[in-house]
Amino acid sequence: MPPLRVFLLGRKRGARLAAEILLQRGHKLAAVGYPAADDPNSHELVEFAKRLGVVTVSHYELETWSVSSAKRSDLGEPDLVISYLYSKKIPLSVIDLPRIGSFNFHPAPLPDLRGLGGYNFAILEGMREYGVSVHWLSREIDVGDIVEVRRFPIDPETETALTLEHRSQRAMLQLFRDFVEMVEQGRVIPSLPQGKGRYINRRQMEEAKRVLPTDPPELVERKARAFWFPPYRGAFIEIGGVPFTVVTDQILKDIAELTHRESQEAG
Repeated sequence: MPPLRVFLLGRKRGARLAAEILLQRGHKLAAVGYPAADDPNSHELVEFAKRLGVVTVSHYELETWSVSSAKRSDLGEPDLVISYLYSKKIPLSVIDLPRIGSFNFHPAPLPDLRGLGGYNFAILEGMREYGVSVHWLSREIDVGDIVEVRRFPIDPETETALTLEHRSQRAMLQLFRDFVEMVEQGRVIPSLPQGKGRYINRRQMEEAKRVLPTDPPELVERKARAFWFPPYRGAFIEIGGVPFTVVTDQILKDIAELTHRESQEAG
């Protein structure tokens, strides 16, 4: 089949790696979309696109196509719109653009964990299995029909949000490769209704982070691991109205080992 033209919306290192996979397989980036200029997680993907001379489009421009009419004209009709760790609700005007379809890669199993906090709540709730998903984009966030959910076992007694994120991103990149191969082969893309699920919002995330004086030690330890994701504030306790991040001895040991290893490699 001829090369696919893909409009990739994303952020973080994973989106840049997804862009590289597309190019390595002979496909083209029609454009790259990013949430906002002041989002530090957008810089790697945006700089990658600019080095290649690929059109970049901010979320504001996506919502106000009249402002970016020249860019929209350049974009034309892509074969695919792909959202990869994109942090904004994608307008219908974008979802309806592509010839084949629009898809979102979500770093949690659907419909179990929609929205934010997948890593965190999986650890908090002692889940023994986690996963990553790809689904058709729809008007509402994370509810479009499922293409695939790829699950793997986890140990909620040892994982931190950071370690689970690393494992999930590796799994999601492989899911992305397999999805692109499916499209290349012209296979029918699955479309399975999600059914009932759960959506986690930012307010729920912040509430779950809070450590209370009445929390038992095992819950405090679990919260510390569930929200350990530097440089973001993790589980916290307020003293005199000032929040202090809670860190376990094991997390400190892990940091020390990593720092020592990096020091030896640098030397």
